[in-house]
Amino acid sequence: MKRQVKGNVSWVGYIDWELESFHGDDYSIMNGSSQNAYLIEEEKTVLIDTVWLPHRFEFVENLKKEIDLHKIDFIIANHGECDHSGSLTSLMEEIPDTPIYCTANAVRSIEGQYGKRGWDFHVVKTGDSIEIGNGKKLIFVEMPMLHWPDSMATYLTEDNILFSNDAFGQHYAVEELFNDKANPCLLEKEALKYFVNILNPFAPILKKKLTEIEKLDLPIEMIAPSHGAIWRENPMQIVEKYALWADAYQEDQITIAYDTMWEGTAKIAHKIAEEIHKASPDTVVKVFHIAKADKNEVMTEVFKSKAIIVGSPTVCNSILSSVAGWLEFLKQLRFKNKKAAAFGCYGWSGESVKVLQQKLGEAGFAVIDENVKSLWNPGDEDYANIPALVCKLMEAPEA
Repeated sequence: MKRQVKGNVSWVGYIDWELESFHGDDYSIMNGSSQNAYLIEEEKTVLIDTVWLPHRFEFVENLKKEIDLHKIDFIIANHGECDHSGSLTSLMEEIPDTPIYCTANAVRSIEGQYGKRGWDFHVVKTGDSIEIGNGKKLIFVEMPMLHWPDSMATYLTEDNILFSNDAFGQHYAVEELFNDKANPCLLEKEALKYFVNILNPFAPILKKKLTEIEKLDLPIEMIAPSHGAIWRENPMQIVEKYALWADAYQEDQITIAYDTMWEGTAKIAHKIAEEIHKASPDTVVKVFHIAKADKNEVMTEVFKSKAIIVGSPTVCNSILSSVAGWLEFLKQLRFKNKKAAAFGCYGWSGESVKVLQQKLGEAGFAVIDENVKSLWNPGDEDYANIPALVCKLMEAPEA
């Protein structure tokens, strides 16, 4: 069903209420999502993006009910990832000669996924534009590595809409489409989770891109991303949030993440949480059992934290596989300006703390030497090491 966004711009996407995971099972979906596609009907008719492969037939059939497909003058492919390009194969069977405007990298990614089908690609770069009639034009802005090399945004003049693709989005189903109709708490939560788990690895690039967009001096009255709510009420609020988040963001929070075999490491985790609260009552403390907690939710809390403390018992001279996998994901997200400490129990050789410290360092954290390492079950002599760990972890970084 076509829904008006602004002027002659309509939403023609798919609200995905049942979606539970994304990027395979690498990203958890708690509140549904959407694949947003947009139709512009001026003197020229333009389709911006499509929807995911599983919904391609429904997408094309719904579009047919709204418009004669042969009236589409061209298609904008802001990004070649299959959640945006997945319906192109079915759509282009209907209108095979329709030009597709995208970046050079998008041609490679689309043809790489769907094969070379002889489609009429038109490669664009930042600053290129197309007149679409009634005094309006589309201006293209390349967004490489936000979050694929092929990504770009498209700006519609006069209506002043930025079709931002994956930037500024959320995996959040909003039937009413717009941010002022969404639950504001859920909206910010899902926007932050999306930034942390998908875009934060590219935060330095994002900071430069935000500056570049600002220099283009384009008035932005609406931001229409490819997932989640469209920002029409104070749309620049999400741009301001991105600028804040991209700048090594942290709050007065410490996150403890651990896995345990026979509860000894869990006991240390809880004792550390108690000591943090005792030493600094205003500091927010979060504790997560890595094997049971949702990793994307945990990483969002890690992102907010000024420090983390990670625990694992020693297993075969190393750490639990659940913790090892979690630390690899932590490394991929490239958090900055955060401290870390390690703890754990052992019964034989006791390497887990050393392994944790090494891997936390490889993930970019400033790792302190203070730790808690307990033989068998922790006792008072082990807990006595916790205050020194907490004190060191909470020290302000050297200027």
